[in-house]
Amino acid sequence: MNRVIKYCAAGVALLLAAVGCIENDVPYPVVKLDIVALEAEGLKSAPAIDATNHTVRLELEETTDIRKVNITSVTMTEGATSSVTFPGVFDLRTPLYVMLSKYQEFEWTITAEQTIERYFNVEGQIGESKIDAEHHVATAYVPMDHDMKSVTITALKLGPKDITTYSVDFSELTDFSDDSMRQVMVSYHGDIEENWWLQVIPTDVEVEFSAVDAWAKRIWLYANGRSGTDLGFRYRKAGDQEWLAVNDITVDGGSFSACIEGLEPMTQYEVIAYSGENVTEQVAVTTEDIFVLPNAGFEEWSIIDGIVCPYLDGSAPFWGSGNDGAAMASTTLTEPVEDVRPGSEGKYAASLQSKKAALMGIGKFAAGNIFLGEFGGLVGLDGLVNFGRPTTARPVALHGWVKYNCGAIDELGRVPSARPDLKKGDNDEGQIMIAVGNWTAEEYGGSESCPVVVNTKDESTYFNKSGKNVIGVGEMILTESTDGWVEFTLPLEYKATDVVPTHMIIICTGSRFGDYFTGSTHSLMLVDDFELIY
Repeated sequence: MNRVIKYCAAGVALLLAAVGCIENDVPYPVVKLDIVALEAEGLKSAPAIDATNHTVRLELEETTDIRKVNITSVTMTEGATSSVTFPGVFDLRTPLYVMLSKYQEFEWTITAEQTIERYFNVEGQIGESKIDAEHHVATAYVPMDHDMKSVTITALKLGPKDITTYSVDFSELTDFSDDSMRQVMVSYHGDIEENWWLQVIPTDVEVEFSAVDAWAKRIWLYANGRSGTDLGFRYRKAGDQEWLAVNDITVDGGSFSACIEGLEPMTQYEVIAYSGENVTEQVAVTTEDIFVLPNAGFEEWSIIDGIVCPYLDGSAPFWGSGNDGAAMASTTLTEPVEDVRPGSEGKYAASLQSKKAALMGIGKFAAGNIFLGEFGGLVGLDGLVNFGRPTTARPVALHGWVKYNCGAIDELGRVPSARPDLKKGDNDEGQIMIAVGNWTAEEYGGSESCPVVVNTKDESTYFNKSGKNVIGVGEMILTESTDGWVEFTLPLEYKATDVVPTHMIIICTGSRFGDYFTGSTHSLMLVDDFELIY
């Protein structure tokens, strides 16, 4: 280790000055300290670990005592020490702060979220009840002509399932005629007691819409009516005389919903909701336009500066690939082939071949891929990839064709944290994924045209299909070779029907863990004739 001798003044002897003030000027290496994995009892889902913001979010089962969460194990960056001793039992009503130390210190925060399903339903109620968990008030609504001295409670749950007791039998709570609330003491976990108030309020609303969400070829309907009556919807195209019935109504007490499918894009429709003989005023909505994927048949290719590109020279790029980075090692991962799917009217399909490329004398595994976005450049031997293209489309599925040769993993660069058991010889995994969301360049480091930046050296930047900005997502994992070309329809699961996305992401790769430089050099995926289904 290099050392620098500094001379100390203030009248000391030269010999002491020569040896008395020695300082190490070589800085300690910067080692990012992460919580890599965490296990705990009573979790509803896997912990959400955010290495960028140094947070771990736990979603607890409703029967778990949030005051006594048993964290059974925590895996950290090798060599790191923790200010908190694990395993242990922790009160997670407030955040748990953990300082990881090695050469530097990194503070992590562990938080817990818990959702307790609560409901209060009465016979003949209008719409859904309102549950105010903060103030412990449950409210149900009934018609104006309801007999308030003879209210029948049909369902009541105000605490965790199976472990909650009540101070009164709710079948005895029938008289709500004096506009006063009825008190119920709710107990669980042995020592938790909550004083709840039940109220039933007459309303002159017999039926009403709570939401109408129009997509390109479907309309989502949500309404409130009188429970126990005939609940439903009707619709028609604007200008038509005949009303059409809506099928497949979902009823929950006095609330009901449905989805009208097979509609025309950019068309105005009128809808009504009914409860028995009562009908709402008609509501007019216009369906959205459809978005057609450019070059969805993968027929358009060009060679620009020696790089094979999945778009025509001079046109605006929509699809991207890892060819820009691989070209520096004189390698092509993604290219057109004339092996098209059965019945295709096109000439080409996209070939995604995983390979090991040599750059500056160093071999790096690279996954064959094609995606919506563009290559962002290299940081050393690691890549930057910009994902996403602007669109407000909300497709319900991605349809297409895939042909996959699944190789055995022969390159193990890094072991994915989600698959710590992965090893050489295991089957590689192909992936086709589609997502829509409202990602922003400011939050994800990219541009308006490609907002999400992934750095293959930083796992915290990898795409998270459960991320807060994801509105709808669908994923297909291939763990073995297909028997030739296979047709698929990949549905998207949406978190909500009333949120409009700003961008779409599609990723296809023959080696799902290519970001970790892990996969098989024998994996080859072909894709052809993609289509968005609305």
